[in-house]
Amino acid sequence: MFDRLEDLLIRYEEIVEELGEPSVSANPERLRRLMKEQSDLTPIVEAYREYKRRNQDIQDSLAMLDGEKDAEMRELLKEELAEARSRVQELETQMKVLLLPKDPNDDKNVIVEIRAGAGGDEAALFAAQMYRLYVRYAERQRWRVETMDAEEIGIGGMKYVSFMITGQGAYSRLKYESGVHRVQRVPETESGGRIHTSTITVAIMPEVEDFDVEIDMNDCRFDVFRASGNGGQCVNTTDSAVRLTHIPTGIVISCQDEKSQLKNKDKALKVLRAKLYDLEQQKRHDEEAELRRSQVGSGDRSEKIRTYNFPQGRVTDHRIKLTLYKIDSVMDGDLQELIDSLTAADQAAKLAKMNQ
Repeated sequence: MFDRLEDLLIRYEEIVEELGEPSVSANPERLRRLMKEQSDLTPIVEAYREYKRRNQDIQDSLAMLDGEKDAEMRELLKEELAEARSRVQELETQMKVLLLPKDPNDDKNVIVEIRAGAGGDEAALFAAQMYRLYVRYAERQRWRVETMDAEEIGIGGMKYVSFMITGQGAYSRLKYESGVHRVQRVPETESGGRIHTSTITVAIMPEVEDFDVEIDMNDCRFDVFRASGNGGQCVNTTDSAVRLTHIPTGIVISCQDEKSQLKNKDKALKVLRAKLYDLEQQKRHDEEAELRRSQVGSGDRSEKIRTYNFPQGRVTDHRIKLTLYKIDSVMDGDLQELIDSLTAADQAAKLAKMNQ
């Protein structure tokens, strides 16, 4: 581990030198690449530098303690020694986590799809609530949300909604949300007061670049139609909505939120790239069973990951057996405790596997 850390420190110092060269500032692409690499290395380099300082503090305290006769000063040195040793242990764990292989998709924007499952209208109402939950969470992170397509029902529910969240690290925070979410509550239409169980499925897909997934346009069929639902002056009066069918896979994508047919076509292609990439990722997950067992959740769309029990005011994540009794704040977008716990559990599982 320490050989790797020394290599990273050397590389970091090389980058700092390169950034000072006039030729780099004259080359925007190289400047951007170096600054991104420097930003990625900064946390691990800072932790390693502090680790080295703290180890030196330990050596200095031990040397002073060896020759110190004054009882009060010896006590002070022992306290400093204990503090430095404790911090060194923390830094070792932190550096191991920072050295874990990074998910290449972590910094990407995401495309989110929510589909109502079992439960009829009640599932559609919950899907609409979950859409609001993710929008509110994105707002808390100062991320941008663009709705791409939605199939609404008259009572305020959604059978289906897809939207893009644009923001630094969006995938790294939201990737654990993929799977089946279950709600338990008494529907407003239930006169007998019985608790009903409904489900929705959430899919979180990283936005992918053109060069990540190549699409043969001969495999694509585009149909245009008049947008429905709420819109601006032009949305409902022109054939601006686009339906994209990918013939080899049978994937169908509709985009109708933009007034421009061209913009809707571009958005539909973005969703298609994400879906094709996601299909490939799912295939790899199926092939890498051992890796999947070392992660929090399999990433399988059919996996039941969380239950929202309204009568008891609780949210339970089944993968890490965490229950929070604050359903109102969670439904208002307060997901951070769940996300932090899932991230920590995933890191712990990977560290344990690495140490085997």
